[in-house]
Amino acid sequence: MALMITDECINCDVCEPECPNDAIYLGELIYEIEPSKCTECVGHFDEPQCVQICPVACIPVNPEHVESRETLFEKYQRLQAAGTAASA
Repeated sequence: MALMITDECINCDVCEPECPNDAIYLGELIYEIEPSKCTECVGHFDEPQCVQICPVACIPVNPEHVESRETLFEKYQRLQAAGTAASA
């Protein structure tokens, strides 16, 4: 289940640097999350770091990207492999 940032976002900039997968970026009006990179921090942390730090609680699960914890871990492994290949 990738996460999403709702319109309640106040553009405070605290979530972006917390994402270990670089899935959070500044969109046209508010910050957004790239679902193909979001693992809800599976493989990195026990809880999604952006959700933990968001001062306005505007980062729920994205209902358009429902994924099991196993699928999120597989995505984490693919992202790690791609990152390793890119840095080699």
